[in-house]
Amino acid sequence: MFNALVVNKNDEGKTSAAVEALTLDQLPDGDVTVAVDYSTVNYKDGLCIGPGGGLVRNYPHVPGIDFAGTVEASDNPSYKAGDKVVLTGWRVGEAYWGGYSQKARVKGDWLVPLPVGIDTRQAMAVGTAGFTAMLAIMALEDHGLKPGHGPVLVTGAAGGVGSVATAILANIGYEVAALTGRPEQADYLKNLGASQIVAREEINETTKRPLEAETWAGCVDAVGGDMLARVLGQMKYGASVSAVGLAGGRGCLRL
Repeated sequence: MFNALVVNKNDEGKTSAAVEALTLDQLPDGDVTVAVDYSTVNYKDGLCIGPGGGLVRNYPHVPGIDFAGTVEASDNPSYKAGDKVVLTGWRVGEAYWGGYSQKARVKGDWLVPLPVGIDTRQAMAVGTAGFTAMLAIMALEDHGLKPGHGPVLVTGAAGGVGSVATAILANIGYEVAALTGRPEQADYLKNLGASQIVAREEINETTKRPLEAETWAGCVDAVGGDMLARVLGQMKYGASVSAVGLAGGRGCLRL
């Protein structure tokens, strides 16, 4: 027996979440069973623990879009018992049972060996948010962004992706403009390395012209929707946006 956070839906369509004791035979199909050490809390997890936001199709459901742990059993030639592994993505925690459980069974192809030099706790301290932030910054640099080109805007800067993106960009020499709707987080963002705090209202109050004054050399956008539409009009010529979030609406572009 092991414990898991299980979300159920009743006949009236209402969902509820509680820690339940499960057995191994209740786990979904997969070729690798992992003893989960750590998971993280993400925006999608909040949706999946509640009504689901359209992400969860089948109940009961175990949320948790990432995890790190130790292989207990494997029918996959790439892994053996005792291996340390990490999982992010693959709709785990949404369409498939996820990491809010002491054990998980998944397809081995979805796993990644834990990198040398970090443990499972450190891996999940970075988590999906940190992994996403790093990929976003790498994409901007692949499209030509360099320190000295000008300020890089990070939207939703006080959130998970935004916080890590702010810290990484500042650490590698970029001037970071941190956009947030929570002014009380200004000191926190400055401690991460932000050189400028941009109030969300400043962006929201801009005109809806397709092009405005060229301001940002790059942007990590964790919001999407109307925020992304406004930011696009303020980008410098040749600049790029890494759009990684939908918190502000379904409208999102990949550029």
